[in-house]
Amino acid sequence: MTYPAFLLLFVVLPIGILSLWALVDVRRGRWIPQALRGWPVWLVLGGHSLVALLYTTPWDNYLVATGVWYYNPDLVTGITFGWVPLEEYLFFILQPLMTGLLLLTFARYLPLNAEFSEGRRMRLLLLAPLVGVWLIAAFILVRGWPPGTYLGLELIWALPPILLQLAFGGDLIWRYRRPILVTIIVSTIFLAAADSLAIRAGTWTIDPDQSLHVFIGSILPVEELVFFLLTNVLVVFGVTLVAAEESHVRFRRLSQRLRARAAGIEDDHADQAA
Repeated sequence: MTYPAFLLLFVVLPIGILSLWALVDVRRGRWIPQALRGWPVWLVLGGHSLVALLYTTPWDNYLVATGVWYYNPDLVTGITFGWVPLEEYLFFILQPLMTGLLLLTFARYLPLNAEFSEGRRMRLLLLAPLVGVWLIAAFILVRGWPPGTYLGLELIWALPPILLQLAFGGDLIWRYRRPILVTIIVSTIFLAAADSLAIRAGTWTIDPDQSLHVFIGSILPVEELVFFLLTNVLVVFGVTLVAAEESHVRFRRLSQRLRARAAGIEDDHADQAA
């Protein structure tokens, strides 16, 4: 299986199907909930694709440069930027579109939690275990344990933005938990299954010396499942928070507080200077 064929079959085709589904729903009067219309859909999804490209590019180039994973040069176009083939960059752009469209599809059908109240304590409870996981991953990398390299790099890279998302809106994410959870499960299983086919076909390979050598179905390295889980969480949390109207209200309040504090600090400095 060539990498372009993988993209067309498992990413571009689902994007097309989900887009047509959305158009049909709109014509039938089935819209995403008003609470998730804080920004236009195209802007939310396009912005996430851009962020994914910028944030993932250095990390993935490092993985290929250090041999954590490598691709079959006969199964790609041969166009590379840095150490990574063009198709990989296209995947960075397309995956957020596919996962984001899937989230919006489920949001049109699954009921939201009608009641909502801010939960600072909930946000802190969600953060604590993930901070612990990040510290463990950092310890593994610092100690230089080769089998933990790929998993450690995944967690070190993906958890900081997830922590920021939860710190800002963990309670908002909980409100939309039904479409969020279903989207993460479906998209992760789908991409993991597609990845298994690509690995079996030799499209790309994970270095066994830099992974735990634990396989799902005797084919898929567990790190690949973790990768799709983490990236889908990033996209689903991000799209939800950017699209949610409550996020915009919270962001404005936070901005006002920061400006007020900055103004207070400036006034203190002025008083001290006087």
